[in-house]
Amino acid sequence: MVQEQGPELPGLDCGVCGYRSCDALARQLADRPDLIRRCINLSEERMAPTVAGLAGAGASPVQDAAELTWQDSLGRGFDFYLEHFPEDPGPREIILPHNPMLTREMEVAVGDLMIGRPLGMSCGCPITHCGVVMDVDARTGVIVWCVTGPLGPRESGFKDIGYYIAEGYEGLVRQTRADIRIGMRYFFQPRMCMLQWRHSGLVNYANRGKDGLQIRLEGLWIG
Repeated sequence: MVQEQGPELPGLDCGVCGYRSCDALARQLADRPDLIRRCINLSEERMAPTVAGLAGAGASPVQDAAELTWQDSLGRGFDFYLEHFPEDPGPREIILPHNPMLTREMEVAVGDLMIGRPLGMSCGCPITHCGVVMDVDARTGVIVWCVTGPLGPRESGFKDIGYYIAEGYEGLVRQTRADIRIGMRYFFQPRMCMLQWRHSGLVNYANRGKDGLQIRLEGLWIG
């Protein structure tokens, strides 16, 4: 008898379900399929269906974008999904600690595991972010990191920078219902956002590539 395959989990390892990783939850689903309700990223149809990538990796809307709901978990509309780069472990975020001196005092370096929370006008996200450092500017205190789940920091330790300002996001756009232009502000949803909430940002860089439209968004806020 062939066992029916359960739903595919998002791989965020956020820990909200009560298990340390998505794999740990998946191992329990065979005997307790009702546990899938604990995954906030799959509940209430928060995960939109997959659509083919942008034709020609350009900035034009995808032809079948109408099949998506284009609403976040609170029912608010947005213009496109922001994906992370294939070579990165998660979304790439440009941040500045509220005390920039911490970058030098804590000797933050590439490869470090960190935690912190974006506070105030920069986002006001209620979720503590965890991730791995990709680049550091010790002179200004600016850090570029990839946001991941909490499993790595739990297992290997971390540096806690406390509150920080989210200065920008960098990523790929493969699914959009709007023409993306430099200098325009858009509502967007990070594909791996735990809350599946829409964000807003100003596009100040765009470049076509084989994986999609690479963009940078600054002037961020949620809602």
